[in-house]
Formats: sequence, structure tokens, C-alpha cells
Amino acid sequence: MAAAVIMPRQGQSVESCIIGQWHKKVGDQVSVGEDLFTYETDKAAFDESAKVDGELLAILFGEGDDVPCLTNVCVIGKKGEDISAFLAPGDASPVTPAIVAEVAAVTVVPLAERTQFVDPLNLAISPRAKALARRQTVDLRAVVASGPKGRVIERDIVKLIDDGQFATSAAGTAYPPGTHGTGIGGRVSVGDLAAPVAPVATPGVLVTAAPASFVEEKHSNIRKLIAKSMTSSLSTMAQLTYNMSFDASEVLEFRAKLKKAKEAGVAVQLGLANVTINDIILYVVSRVVKNHRMCNAHYLDDKMVYFDNVNLGIAVDTPRGLMVPTIFNAERLSILEISAQAQALGAACQKGTVSPDQLKDATITVSNLGSLGIESFTPVVNPPQTCILGVNTLTTGFRLVDGQAVPYPSMSLSLTADHRAIDGAPAARLLKDLKNALENFSILLMK
Repeated sequence: MAAAVIMPRQGQSVESCIIGQWHKKVGDQVSVGEDLFTYETDKAAFDESAKVDGELLAILFGEGDDVPCLTNVCVIGKKGEDISAFLAPGDASPVTPAIVAEVAAVTVVPLAERTQFVDPLNLAISPRAKALARRQTVDLRAVVASGPKGRVIERDIVKLIDDGQFATSAAGTAYPPGTHGTGIGGRVSVGDLAAPVAPVATPGVLVTAAPASFVEEKHSNIRKLIAKSMTSSLSTMAQLTYNMSFDASEVLEFRAKLKKAKEAGVAVQLGLANVTINDIILYVVSRVVKNHRMCNAHYLDDKMVYFDNVNLGIAVDTPRGLMVPTIFNAERLSILEISAQAQALGAACQKGTVSPDQLKDATITVSNLGSLGIESFTPVVNPPQTCILGVNTLTTGFRLVDGQAVPYPSMSLSLTADHRAIDGAPAARLLKDLKNALENFSILLMK
């Protein structure tokens, strides 16, 4: 019996998801556990796998489509089964929708070879595609529909824009197909309509030009979100970064004891995890920042929100882009619990299985670039948070002892604070307290 695959709801706040890529096409045999398609929320990307065996009978949405959660996305069953019950109301045709997830394999017809143009007045076009075409004054005469039953969908309009088939509102679409646009973003302007036609190459005369070699990739939803968030952060906040180093001797001694206990088998007996230096810093931040309410807060347009609990954001580098999962109520967790959660969240981000509910509500963020050898950097605050702590690499510092330069292991911290919410002195006091806590880590553990 045929079964529909629905768009999952990833988190209570997610209302729709965008299909990123289809891994199967109509007619393919699929088995339980095989990936069908990739979909994205505004924060993360996920893979949806088949829950039943059978043939992929229909694909109801294409790549780039924004699909409401719990909506049928595709149908799996036996060849020839009636799938009309799974189609949208008003489209009860048993014909398999031909969106076909072969978007990457679709042959793009050069504009010069498109001799027949579709009358825009008779186009079958989706509302989103029509709205985009209207906003960008897109020349629909050159459109190649790739939607179900010859319908023009949003990606077809985007393709026209990429081809330069759009104009300023003044120029409209009253220009020859293939007109080169010199306006903003490549738009055809009124001036282009009066521009002379480029001369045709003289027969027998060889004209050579080295073709540009490049690869174009559309921005993922995650990259768009990062761009929007970081641009908003830097354009609306008065950010200032403070740097301070600390003696990492005690932190390294603690790590060395754990490593020795692990080698001796004692760590397993005591239930000790492989606590990293980053875990230690997360633990220290969760304890120290509670005494600095302006640094564990959100800055809103008309007010400050100060938190009693510490929701610790941890920056994670993933193939899909930067993600910041949250360790909730970190001030109540032991160092082992913080370590376990940090590892689990990092793995979920790498696999693309992290829930959107785990990617929000952080009150302060820690970004560690120490493993990449970074000695100092300027982390960007995640709005509406008021600060972010950057962690740098381990270096060798020197201090004078009896007139002699004595080396010691040194690490530095880079704290970026929103100066609208935090003045220089309070930010410096947070760094100073973090330094003292890290240099006396064993005493902190006793509290």
C-alpha cells in the first residue's frame, strides 16, 4: 500500500522547511533507511530517509520549494498504485507529478537557442514565482518551466535572473531577448535599450578569449542566516574586543591527571570522561559569568533581559556552516555533564541531526579557535546576546623571576562585548575573573 513521506517538524518553532536536494528520482527503488532528500530550516539542514521499501512513485515538491511541516513531500509504493489520495486538494489527477529531483541534471538551454517564447499571460506559474518575477521585472518570455505539469516555479525565475533576463521597472520587458544589461545587478536599463548592438565577428577573423573557469553554488539557508545575523550584529552593535592571557599550568596539570588516570584504567572506574581544555573553559564560564549579569543577558531595543541561568552557546564548525548549539542551565551541570553535552551537540551538528530547539536561547557564546593555532581574533556577538568569548591557542609566555625570564604555558581570551550594554570596566572585570578562575581551577572545582 502506498505511503506518503511528510515534511518533518524539526522543533516547535519551525513552520516550514526548504527542500535542498533530492537524492532519489521518480521510479527509483528505495529501501528503509535510504536518504530521500535534504531539507533545511533557517538554522540547520537534515536528511529525510525512507521509512518503507518500495518505488518512489511521486515527488510533490522540487528543490528550493518551501514546504509546510507535516505536508506530503513524496509517495512510496508499488508501481501503478493510485496516489491520488496523496495529492493536494484540487489536483486529484493520478498522473505522477514530474518535478523529478533531477534538477542538477536538467539541461540548461542557452538563451540564444530559445527560439520560442511562452506568452506570459498564459503561463502556469506558482504564486512565489510570480511574486519574484514581478519584484525583479523578469522577462518571462525566455522562461523554461521545470515544475510539475509544465508549471513555472521559483527556481525557474531565479535561473532567468542569473541569466540576466530581468530589468529595471522603467525598462520593463520591452527589450530584445538576450539584451545585455548594465544596470544594478545586471538589470536591463532604459539606457541599454538605446545602446548599439554589439558588432558581429567578421568571418575568417579569429577572435580568442580565455574562458573563465569557476563554479557557482547557491547559498544554503544556513549561510543566508549567518550572513544576515552577522551583518545585523556588526551594523547595529557597538562592538569592542578585549584580550587577556592566563597561565594555563593548572588547567594542563588537570588534563594530564585525567590522561594518566585513563591510561591506568582509573578513569573508567570513576566514570571520568575525556574532558578537553574547551570543556574546562565552558565549565569556568558557566560559573563565573553568573557574577556578571550584564554579560549573561540580552540587549533588546527598549530593555535589557538579565538571566539567572546560564545557557551556554558553543560555536561548532560544520560542513554546512557555523552552528551554535546551546547547553541549557550550564551552571547546574558538572564538568563531566558539560563535556558530555558539548560532545553530543557537536556530533549532532556535524551529522545535521541537531534540533532547531537546541540552536536558540543562548545567553553567552564561546568560540574556540585554539586548535587552529589562532593567537587572537575578534569574535562577533550573536544578537541579542551582549558578549561572546573567543578562546585562542596555547603559546609560551615568559615572566621575570629573580631577574630571569621563566617560560610558562599561556593561553589568551578575546572577549567581544556590545558597548551599548556593557562598558569597558565590567567587560574587563569578567575577563579578569575568568583568568583567576582558570589559574586556580582546582579551587573552583571545590565550590
